[in-house]
Amino acid sequence: MHIARRTLLGAVAGSAALGAVAGASPAPADAAEVSAAAAALARLLPRHRQQVDFRTVARKGGADAYRVTGRTGRITVEGTTPAVQLAGFHRYLRRTAHAHFSWNGEQTALPDRLPAPAAPVTGTANAVHRFVLNDTSDGYTGPYRDWAAWEREIDVLALHGFNEVLVYAGADAVYHRTFLEHGYGDAELRDWIPGPAHQPWWLLQNMASFGGPVSGGLLARRTALAQRIVDRLRELGMTPVLPGWFGTVPPDFALRNPGARVVPQGDWGGGFRRPDWLDPRTPHFARVARTFYRVQEELLGAAPMYKMDLLHEGGTPGDVPVSDAARAVEEALQSARPGAVWAILGWQENPRREILDAVDRSKMLVLDGLSDRFPKVTDREADWGGTPYAFGSIWNFGGHTAMGANTPDWAALYDRWRTKPGSALRGIALMPEATGNNPAALTLFSDLAWTDGPTDLAAWFRQWSVTRYGAADPHAARAWDVLRRTAYGTTRADSWSEAADGLFGARPDLAVTHAGTWSPRRLRYDAAEFEKALLALLAVATGLRGSSAYRYDLMDVARQCIANRSRLLLPRIKAAHDAGDRARFDGLTRQWLDWMTLLDQVTATDAHHLLGRWAADARAWGATPAERDALEYDAVSLLTIWGPRAAADGGELHDYANREWAGLIGGLYRLRWKTYFTELSDALAAGRSPKPVDWFALEERWTRERPPFPSSPRGDIVRIARTVASRL
Repeated sequence: MHIARRTLLGAVAGSAALGAVAGASPAPADAAEVSAAAAALARLLPRHRQQVDFRTVARKGGADAYRVTGRTGRITVEGTTPAVQLAGFHRYLRRTAHAHFSWNGEQTALPDRLPAPAAPVTGTANAVHRFVLNDTSDGYTGPYRDWAAWEREIDVLALHGFNEVLVYAGADAVYHRTFLEHGYGDAELRDWIPGPAHQPWWLLQNMASFGGPVSGGLLARRTALAQRIVDRLRELGMTPVLPGWFGTVPPDFALRNPGARVVPQGDWGGGFRRPDWLDPRTPHFARVARTFYRVQEELLGAAPMYKMDLLHEGGTPGDVPVSDAARAVEEALQSARPGAVWAILGWQENPRREILDAVDRSKMLVLDGLSDRFPKVTDREADWGGTPYAFGSIWNFGGHTAMGANTPDWAALYDRWRTKPGSALRGIALMPEATGNNPAALTLFSDLAWTDGPTDLAAWFRQWSVTRYGAADPHAARAWDVLRRTAYGTTRADSWSEAADGLFGARPDLAVTHAGTWSPRRLRYDAAEFEKALLALLAVATGLRGSSAYRYDLMDVARQCIANRSRLLLPRIKAAHDAGDRARFDGLTRQWLDWMTLLDQVTATDAHHLLGRWAADARAWGATPAERDALEYDAVSLLTIWGPRAAADGGELHDYANREWAGLIGGLYRLRWKTYFTELSDALAAGRSPKPVDWFALEERWTRERPPFPSSPRGDIVRIARTVASRL
């Protein structure tokens, strides 16, 4: 497994790879490091690959930095790691060539010869830690992504300046091999491990088994993918942040290991039994920890940072003192990985103060998931006793397709918190529950770590419109100014960090205000003002409409306009029903279903808004028809029922991951609303009360037996967006 090579690269990667460029001379760079940035460029811009020279410079001054210079057709990029070099090149592309890459669309219409920068393009990171990805990302973004998708993701993250990437892939094999050595058989462990779509919550100690059992072949294939992911990160000088072990054990651990002491963890999500927790103070814990970290190193190499959330979302310590447990978890980590940093999520009441008071704070990093959520969050130094932390944002929950983020909070808070006396802020943490949404938010948030001083949002979004489509255009500038003031102009004053989801994806009810149980109850900006962005985008110069970035934005804004209509139309439908006006009720519900048809057509134009693609990706990992069916159910159920009836209904997890995708809208969502409206109409006609609908039964049946949907995009988004605009 090339452990020596993995360990060496891990030791010099990521946050340890620091240094300034100004005044530094090129260091004798490792050939593999030099080629890593060049290889990425060959993937991204093959036509221009020979026009760029990448150079690694000696670390100086304690901060990552880059410098881009050159003449037309001959660009030189200096940086402290290959990833930092790519970040510098991307900043040059954005500033000089008006080109860029993103999660959603790109603009790469470049001249044959790359333009010379008018002045050196330089940047110095103001944050040691530039962390990215949520624990839930593997589930909600794409549990069945292949290497091509991961390779692209890593390239995009490097281009945006991140240096620490959470990697959950491969953890299933680590747990499997670990507990083979502690009294369990192969089949029972594979039955305990959930399907890939649900594994993040297993690793958080919330649940087990659902979506499984996993096959030995699937474990092997996922391990191979994980190895490619961590190898690529290390090649680029980025840190793979791996899951640490804090005590999760399979059922009946004490029976298999006499003398062991476990603490039952109760239920999570209304319908899942949480895995037991092995008392960290015991010799059994130390033995399993040694096995876990050894196996993990054999499979994935060592890392300088490990992610662990002790007692996450309702976990109970029983009679185990939390401080003693924290010290034991830390001791096991430091014994296996001396000097490693323990990364822990700042979420709800975590991390408990007993944890922070017990550990070596210099080796702890709190990833603050609430920086832009609650106005009461004002002093993290006091909250966490001076523990180093990263300013974080979770602008997306469950993979909702809603546009928006609290960007004014980022601009107002980050630089102020970072520069105040005694600040413990040491980084950024970009943690939407699913990636692949809100490309402006991705770029703006990542820019915080490379910006000297406060961010001028008006200027930033004005430049973004140029970068996004390739040249200045008054209509593009107008569109993004509207979006800045609406979807990207919300703040934490209302105690939300995400945009409201649409009502087309909600379980039907005439008074429903949200699809996901924990989503905002109302739109957080003026819908009529937002609609002006669609008209402005449709007026952008024809020559700037060729990029995938433009097509994505047009799709996304048109989709959001329709989604917002659901909040205007549903009260009118309710009023007609309450008045007993069946004719008006039927007319308005036809409008509702017509909007859903148009929404399905809008989203069908984008490859990443297709349920058919999501399902096809899952099936591609199966080796037999039965396994392909099981993996597809694992993937699709996450978006619909989430889990069994008790969790879907009692725990209200249904539609947590609702999203406006072709196939979901025209399939399950339309079926639900049509069923509901038909029953209400029939009840009005008969003068009776409507019959209740067993929504879980309908959803479960559809999740297992729905028709296939296209896995490739179709339709002309410009034509369809014009239709949307004409109907607003």
